[in-house]
Amino acid sequence: MIFELLKQRRRRRLRARPFPKQWLTLIQRHVVFFHRLSASDHAELLGHVQVFLAEKRFEGCGGFAITDEVRVTIAAQACLLLLHRSTDYFPGLLTILVYPLTYMVEEKRQLGEHVWEEGTVGRLGETGRRMGSLVLSWGAVKHGAADPSDGKNVVLHEFAHQLDFENHAADGVPGLATREQQLSWSEVMRTEFTSLRSADENRIPTLLNTYGATDPVEFFAVSVEAFFEQPHALRARHPKLYAELQSYFNQDPAEYSGER
Repeated sequence: MIFELLKQRRRRRLRARPFPKQWLTLIQRHVVFFHRLSASDHAELLGHVQVFLAEKRFEGCGGFAITDEVRVTIAAQACLLLLHRSTDYFPGLLTILVYPLTYMVEEKRQLGEHVWEEGTVGRLGETGRRMGSLVLSWGAVKHGAADPSDGKNVVLHEFAHQLDFENHAADGVPGLATREQQLSWSEVMRTEFTSLRSADENRIPTLLNTYGATDPVEFFAVSVEAFFEQPHALRARHPKLYAELQSYFNQDPAEYSGER
């Protein structure tokens, strides 16, 4: 209990510090959605960024050098997911690994019951419940920060996975406060996931990235991207899904989105 109180006190001090002017300049220059937020959201977001950068470690990979621009651009996008609600700042995450561009990994895929295929694939980001780390491509991070309305944002996607893990499982369900919320979430997400899988199988165009048809874990992450990047379209085409995400995040991105 004493450690939790000390942690909360330290975080309050961090949020109350004057925000470094050079960091604010970087956010204003590179993170386009920041300009759409209200003044109160600006203050809250910058406070979260202070805590995030004090608690998370960054490491460059493939010869990539970590700079303030890298740290602040990632932190600002990740902390959008924390506005307006109690947060423990992605507690399972310790380290953020950053590659300059797409990075290659060895992957084994199951093609049939007893048939597997091994090969090298390119990735823009990944994380896992027991990894303690999150991997990002800086090229993809910059693109996501510069275009907040294309439905693609690797930072939002990978940090959505971290929210998923907060209920101690990788199941596409973040930590929800009540049984009622859990039941509503389960019903809506199951229906929407099934619909996306059907559309993908039948090659029907969809608003949601069909990568979300992979499993409920990826469906949640893809839905979070659409919620913040294409809120008007998501609310119009998937109103129940939008309502669940709006309730969980306690945000309504359609209010400030520049989406047309």
